[in-house]
Amino acid sequence: MVTIEREGGDRTMDNHGRGGVPRPAEGAERPPEPLPYEGVWRFTAPAVEASVPQARHAVRDLLLRQGVPVADEVVDGLLLIVSELVTNAVKHAALLSPTLGVEVAVGAEWVRVSVEDNHPYRPTALEADHGQTGGRGLLLVREVAREAGGAVDVEHTASGGKVIWAALPLKPALSG
Repeated sequence: MVTIEREGGDRTMDNHGRGGVPRPAEGAERPPEPLPYEGVWRFTAPAVEASVPQARHAVRDLLLRQGVPVADEVVDGLLLIVSELVTNAVKHAALLSPTLGVEVAVGAEWVRVSVEDNHPYRPTALEADHGQTGGRGLLLVREVAREAGGAVDVEHTASGGKVIWAALPLKPALSG
């Protein structure tokens, strides 16, 4: 069972859904109050296969419970991304990282999901090789995010692990 906890702190998010931007000090001009659905939630899960559908369901349920005004096609892409990122952590990082962290950050216009593990290997998206049956999860994540008008990146953590994140706009990108 996955329990999502809301992270504390008075934070805002930049235009790619990344948190960590402190609010202005008292007396300084303040940005508008956050919308009711804005926030950051985090949960940990064991690095086992059962965590993949649990993480996907937890993220979907969180978005519904918070009333996030996210388009259905964006939710579909986001849940695919969660599945791929958690699967990668389970398959490739479990030996050095028996637990993984999943974070959902929702801003006024963006939703960002990230998966953190303690394995130092920084993955790269493979190109499509029709002879291979796997290994294209990050390529899929990158394409889903790109088509939605979002972004994906991998960052190292202070503990030597990594965080892979994807930020998508709440409304789908206009196709041209």
